[in-house]
Amino acid sequence: MSHENLLDGPAPTLLPTDGPEADARDALSSGSSPREAVPAAPASSLLWALLAEHALSEEGDPVAAYAYARTGYHRGLDALRRAGWHGRGPIPADHGPNQGFLRALLALAEAAEAIGETEEVQRCQTFLVDSGTSAEEVADLR
Repeated sequence: MSHENLLDGPAPTLLPTDGPEADARDALSSGSSPREAVPAAPASSLLWALLAEHALSEEGDPVAAYAYARTGYHRGLDALRRAGWHGRGPIPADHGPNQGFLRALLALAEAAEAIGETEEVQRCQTFLVDSGTSAEEVADLR
């Protein structure tokens, strides 16, 4: 019978420093808005998170924010799986390439709260904690 050592969880997942997140940061640093940068890096969670955050804070459009955040969340899950993540374990917020996914996850929680989808809010908050971070730590990345 095999026993899992519960004290030794999976290693932290670190998204690559090149690829969509780097392409997005390059586009943003060259002056593109997040919306303008999407064609350069449509798989970037960061761009979708930025669009969601803007829709929540500037546009007051939680429905659009939810759609943007969900897109960023799913793009991030795809990237995490490609990086070896198996559905659990730390996703460090201090690793730059992970931040887009975590921000999309937080924006998804906030947009879900704004539209009254309470189960999604709880699921997202639990996911953040299970990833080794918190809503407060991720909000500080903004």
